[in-house]
Amino acid sequence: MISLDIQKIRNDFPILNQQVYNKPLIYFDNGATTQKPQVVIDEELKIYSHENSNIHRGVHYLSEQLTQRYEDARKTVRKFINAKHDHEVIFTSGTTESINTIAFSFGEKYISEGDEIIISTVEHHANIVPWQMLCERKKAILKVIPINDKGELLLDEYQKLISPKTKIVAVNQVSNALGTVNNVKKLIDIAHQQNIPVLIDGAQSIQHGNIDMQELDCDFFVFSGHKIYGPNGIGVLYGKEKLLNEMPPFMTGGEMIKKVTFEKTTFNELPFKFEAGTPNYVGAIGLVAAINYIQNIGLGNIATYEKELLDYATKKLESIDGLKIIGTSQKKVSVISFVLDNIHHYDAGMVIDKMGIAVRTGHHCAEPLMNRFSIEGTIRASFSFYNTKEEIDKLHEALLTVKQMFS
Repeated sequence: MISLDIQKIRNDFPILNQQVYNKPLIYFDNGATTQKPQVVIDEELKIYSHENSNIHRGVHYLSEQLTQRYEDARKTVRKFINAKHDHEVIFTSGTTESINTIAFSFGEKYISEGDEIIISTVEHHANIVPWQMLCERKKAILKVIPINDKGELLLDEYQKLISPKTKIVAVNQVSNALGTVNNVKKLIDIAHQQNIPVLIDGAQSIQHGNIDMQELDCDFFVFSGHKIYGPNGIGVLYGKEKLLNEMPPFMTGGEMIKKVTFEKTTFNELPFKFEAGTPNYVGAIGLVAAINYIQNIGLGNIATYEKELLDYATKKLESIDGLKIIGTSQKKVSVISFVLDNIHHYDAGMVIDKMGIAVRTGHHCAEPLMNRFSIEGTIRASFSFYNTKEEIDKLHEALLTVKQMFS
């Protein structure tokens, strides 16, 4: 049992202190985006109100001060994920841009006709489509790690997929649709035995516990600020120095250049080679405020409390006749995806919404995964450390009402 002052935490998030449809807002859509604590909102407001200026190229006070804060943000992220070097941290607009950057840049450099790329059944579309497009451009082959009925990757089948033609493995650490925690350390170790680089999509893992690049030893790691209580439109691409140095830039323009003539352009050094144009300096600094906030609470405390919520919610929902949880791995983050017999997930979600409860319905940008379970979609409740067991009780009541309405 963890003793967090949940009411104090909830007061830090202004959006939670409101009503929808004359009922207190219950926000169970944290897998899609997390809410922002007041410190993050204040940090962004402060920059726009008192510090705003384009960074890196200015010689005046505001530009120099904000440039320093932006580069300090890079240092904070480097420490947060325990990367070796600051310049291994690239700021992007989010996980999707980060994956696309690798798919285009790494793909341009290393993928040829007949080469193979491995992903998994549980991937978000953002970690499927960029690799499909790369395969189309390069006439490469996409291979997919299958799963069992619990939603767990089959490691034996993964090993069979690896061949001398495998050039990269790209998998998520946590399934956004199921909450399953994949054994990515094992996946990485197996790939590295054949000198195959690995990209880990950390969009759904970064907010639930400590992530250590030196321990994981992945070659690329990506995540989004808005999944970890930070601003929207900011993300991180971590890559090992050697690979990033060898790869061509994905986007071109200002800041990523060293020298431009009409005859030839030479590119800037890391990390700027991959940060074309005006960066989202407000988002990067806001992300630091979010990181500091959750570190003050303690990522271990967050993980323990969210596990309590998950266990409590699982028992409550399993008690409902006709409710089936999709994704029953023993290793999960605080996400429950489920279906109700003979009730469409969208219809159920609309009723739940009118009771003041925000859940997500649909295929969750994971259509191939839904096809694997022969369903169109699910209702997904994803919990954060600002949620409570009392709110889960309200969800339980809402689901009973849904069943009664559609019976």
